Amino acid sequence: MKKSLLFLSLSIAGLYAATIDIAQAPNVTQRAAVTNESVILSYHNSVKDAKKSVVNIATTSTVTVNNQLDLMFNDPFFKQFFGETPFAKPQKREATSLGSGVVISSDGYIVTNNHVVNGADEIIVTLSDSSKEYKAKIIGLDSKTDLAVIKIDEKNLQTIPFANSDNLQEGDVVFALGNPFGIGSTITQGIISALNKNRMGITTYENFIQTDASINPGNSGGALIDSRGALIGINSAILSRSGDNNGIGFAIPSNTVKNIATSLVKNGKIERGYLGVSIGDLTSDLKDIYTAKEGALILSVEENSAADKAKLKRGDLITKVNDTKIKNAGELVNLIGSFNPEEKISLTYERGGKNQTVSIKLHKLEGDVTVDSATDKDIIDGLTLENITDASKYRLPKNVKGVLVTNVKEDSKAAKAGFRVGDIIIQVGESAVTSIDELKAALNKNKGAKKAVYLQRGNGIAVIVIQ
Repeated sequence: MKKSLLFLSLSIAGLYAATIDIAQAPNVTQRAAVTNESVILSYHNSVKDAKKSVVNIATTSTVTVNNQLDLMFNDPFFKQFFGETPFAKPQKREATSLGSGVVISSDGYIVTNNHVVNGADEIIVTLSDSSKEYKAKIIGLDSKTDLAVIKIDEKNLQTIPFANSDNLQEGDVVFALGNPFGIGSTITQGIISALNKNRMGITTYENFIQTDASINPGNSGGALIDSRGALIGINSAILSRSGDNNGIGFAIPSNTVKNIATSLVKNGKIERGYLGVSIGDLTSDLKDIYTAKEGALILSVEENSAADKAKLKRGDLITKVNDTKIKNAGELVNLIGSFNPEEKISLTYERGGKNQTVSIKLHKLEGDVTVDSATDKDIIDGLTLENITDASKYRLPKNVKGVLVTNVKEDSKAAKAGFRVGDIIIQVGESAVTSIDELKAALNKNKGAKKAVYLQRGNGIAVIVIQ
């Protein structure tokens, strides 16, 4: 049996034999080796200073755990039979998490991931060479790039030099520094396995460095450095089904980090240009319809947006912004987000087989709210609020308008009044509210007087009275 199988395989191979020219690598004539027994190949000098700039971050937050019976009997189906139920109220418990950060100025500014510190009641920072703990405050957040800046009260800190991430190449040796699993300062080695990774569904604006250097839970917010010890990125996410490292990690490029961090320190928030379109990529079938084979396809145009005023339509294929060619939807998102509000751009698009160019004045895309405590008290004590610029992020209806409550501090004025995480503030008194600025203005009317605050809560409307 074995012989006949072998004969058959050889016969088939013979039928389809062909001549191919296989490139041969040059013969190896020597191997490099450490010639001195007292010499060790090491990157110690490259990482020792960078390691001093990487800090451990521990956060504490209060979370609400719902009673499962309460959840069931609060369903409208059960309420029609049982009415309001006397089950126990949702239980509050303290949750802790660990992450990393990178010192970017000697006077205490630290960059980390938004998801490491957002919603935290307390942030504790520990330096790599000390056991002293520092309480940190949030300077600014940007969920759209997953970056945040916090600050501790300390001077003469070791900072890290920034590399130009535009000069990175696949195959460059890199090191990931951070605090994985809370075990303390750790260094892992790898290479850059890919660049300009987008459309990963991790953040709104994506231009990731991909690396196989081990990045594990707790590494988030830590440094990705080159073989010189210069910062090339901030570790942000991993691709994993188990939650552990599988050799595919993502870091935010240092040039993006520098721009976002500088703006957060200066303004406490990020202001971006806004075009007002929903876009997608060209499928293979769609490429047969358009002359251009690359670009960002407009799927819908928001009413009264910059795109609407420029008379862009569904089906237009955006191929160029200023002098930059657009290959796909991800590139357009990143590029438009790099412009300032009110900035004018030249946009080229294909419609009906013909290219047209239009000048567009971008609108303003609302950024995240700085959650500095003083700012919160100026609005409603104990509330962390966010403008709704991306309803899908919170699985909200597309047409929802208002201000989203993302955190309610325990025992605060807001908590006692009855606010809940997920509430959408839609009106104060007789004034409709669609943004934080409008909320502030409405609350400042008849200051000191009692006001009715209308909330969209689930599928219903709730009213809270505050003063």
